[in-house]
Amino acid sequence: MSILCGPPWEVAVSNGGPGICPLVLTITPAGSHRYQHFYMGVSDPSPGMPDFTARGYVDDQQILHYDSKTRRQEPRGDWVQRAVRPDFWDRETRSLQGWQGVFQSNLVTLRYRYNQTGGSHTLQFMYGCELHEHNSTGGHMLFGYDGEDFISYDLRTRTWVAAPTQAESTQSRWNKDKALLQDARSYLEETCIEWLRKYLQHGEAALQSKHPMAQVSDRPSQDGRTTLSCRVHDFYPRDVAVVWLKNGEVQPETNRAGVLPSGDGTYQTWATIEIDPSSNHNYTCSVEHESLGAALRVSWDKGQTESNWVLIMGITFGVLLVIATMSAVANFFCLREPAPSPEGPMEKERK
Repeated sequence: MSILCGPPWEVAVSNGGPGICPLVLTITPAGSHRYQHFYMGVSDPSPGMPDFTARGYVDDQQILHYDSKTRRQEPRGDWVQRAVRPDFWDRETRSLQGWQGVFQSNLVTLRYRYNQTGGSHTLQFMYGCELHEHNSTGGHMLFGYDGEDFISYDLRTRTWVAAPTQAESTQSRWNKDKALLQDARSYLEETCIEWLRKYLQHGEAALQSKHPMAQVSDRPSQDGRTTLSCRVHDFYPRDVAVVWLKNGEVQPETNRAGVLPSGDGTYQTWATIEIDPSSNHNYTCSVEHESLGAALRVSWDKGQTESNWVLIMGITFGVLLVIATMSAVANFFCLREPAPSPEGPMEKERK
């Protein structure tokens, strides 16, 4: 297996300094599916954090993981293991170990190009493809540096497009390489789509919609008021709408939390509202999700005096710990488009 950042992907520097290589990503509408990869290298990572990570996703489910600490490509989910040949993991591991070294040298090159002498810097490569309704397709490849676009592949014109002036020499070199341009087009329009179809077939059960569960609790708050909380969990995909109703009317003062992964492929969120407990109003938590035929509604039981708030906060804290361990992934999303895969956009993938 070849490494995408091989010789044609090195970014020439006029003084003969080290070269750099490319990276890419996108968001797809409802009814579509996407397969995408995110690589990130960090020149001076925080203590305990890897200096290189690579992750693969089908829709919003992570299926592949590699980092410079484990130095091993690993599946995320049993169905992923069954979707590929036994030699897949060793071959991908060797490929990503090569990427890791290339990223280190590329970061040196970029610091030279930007005339930077110190500090921590990030190089990102994002690429992938989308399969829409009626079988139309799309694709994307993007390299980013320090959260800004560096160079991307335009599938419409089939050329590389530089963002800053520092990428113009790279653009010129890559656009003169006809084989490289053909490889990029072929991967995005053909190979990536084949892998997406394969993963969708094998992961059908894991990737299908899961309906949410909702629990309502209360706790005392300031000035004799009561805070009602609605915890919604075990749903997939991620998009969900949660509101509090008073006597059937939507309450605009509903406070909504972010949607967080639960660590098992599903998501959770919660919404709160402050009320006067002495009032005679009826309060109901309403949840809308694509897996539901009608809104899920759970009413607050005024007779319930014990709060489940401690339980909820405990679960939330556990989720946040999981998120903290994945903090490096957050940097992937500072770019405006999605990124390439561990198999390598230009590689001749295993059939």
